Amino acid sequence: MRLSRYFLPILKENPREAEIVSHRLMLRAGMIRQQGQGSFSWLPLGKRVLDKVCRIVREEQDRAGALEILMPTIQSAELWRESGRYDDYGKEMLRIKDRQDRDMLYGPTNEEVVTEIFRAYVKSYKDLPLNLYHIQWKFRDEVRPRFGVMRSREFLMKDAYSFDLDFEGAKAAYNRMFVSYLRTFTRMGLQAIPMRADTGPIGGDLSHEFIILADTGESQVYCHRDYLSLAVPGADTDFTNDAEIGGIVKKWTTPYAATDEMHDEAAWEKVADGDRVSARGIEVGHIFHFGDKYSKPMGAKVTGPDGKDHFVSGGSYGIGPTRLVAAIIEASHDDNGIIWPEAVAPFDIGLINMKAGDAECDRVCGELHAAFVVAGKEVLYDDTDQRPGGKFATADLIGLPWQVIVGPRGVATGEVEIKNRKTGERETLPIADMKKRFGVAHE
Repeated sequence: MRLSRYFLPILKENPREAEIVSHRLMLRAGMIRQQGQGSFSWLPLGKRVLDKVCRIVREEQDRAGALEILMPTIQSAELWRESGRYDDYGKEMLRIKDRQDRDMLYGPTNEEVVTEIFRAYVKSYKDLPLNLYHIQWKFRDEVRPRFGVMRSREFLMKDAYSFDLDFEGAKAAYNRMFVSYLRTFTRMGLQAIPMRADTGPIGGDLSHEFIILADTGESQVYCHRDYLSLAVPGADTDFTNDAEIGGIVKKWTTPYAATDEMHDEAAWEKVADGDRVSARGIEVGHIFHFGDKYSKPMGAKVTGPDGKDHFVSGGSYGIGPTRLVAAIIEASHDDNGIIWPEAVAPFDIGLINMKAGDAECDRVCGELHAAFVVAGKEVLYDDTDQRPGGKFATADLIGLPWQVIVGPRGVATGEVEIKNRKTGERETLPIADMKKRFGVAHE
């Protein structure tokens, strides 16, 4: 992709309305545009990152056995009246009416809709376990939306919903999502710590928030230092083995970890002073087990092996991809801009032509660009006539993992420069070696 043909509205000054690093850098890097209070448009660079985040989320949900569907954003109030949540949910729910004067709402979550789908089709325990998920826009009328996409009113959410015959089955489903979340966040370059948490308006009696530690975090959190070095399960994890998955969860829930709402001072005192980590945290995921909270009032039951009807035991599991993009920036940036982990970077390589219009620089850049694309790399080629200082500032701001710098002096000796955005290390290489560095086959 040539930068001269790309839509990248860079801001040179820090926006006054941005209170935290991620909001400031997302606006400056041309990733988002605020359209209203707590409402944002995702521009091309931001949308590429968001898509990368969603892809990882999907891959790990699928790996854990969840099945993707897509539910509507506008829901019937009648379903929420069945569950008893329509009047209880509070002002965060945007309540509307259609032209037939029927009560509707813009979904803040989807427990009712997915339970209606389940009860319509699933009648026997032989069709269990079942876990359905979707990635859909949600709306919650936050009293004070702030911090950009970190706490917005409209946001993208991956929400999964499990259905099982009994608590044991539901606990196994909960554990699978627990382990899936550990893998999901690690793949994005985040160190997420599962902490006992309040269930909030979702309801239930078992809940964990997945928290990354950051100075700009919304809440105070407490955990044992062991969490900073625990090994995350690998790609060969067998999600069909309940005992193996349960063992992983036990390992990850044995040390102390709790959000402020669930903090137990007496238990905290038993942790050695040198092992205590008390910090601010950002929630990047939340999982719940809620039993028959929705199945019983909505009549979602199956015939069990005993021939009797059983209200299914359920759970819900949320990850906010839009929020995650901001969380990644909070965890990975410096004074010059964003530092994207390679798995979610909008482009793999920033190819910088130091003297666009120079025949040899243009030729080498064109050659490298074509070779990188053939090797499967995503490249943003800065072919603009901007000054070198501006090109470097833009490259650092948008945070692509690698910068390949082509200038007249280097081209004259058959060399180009490479810079690692994370470490700042620079290296000069012959053009052929640069191609090999990024997996270009021998020509």
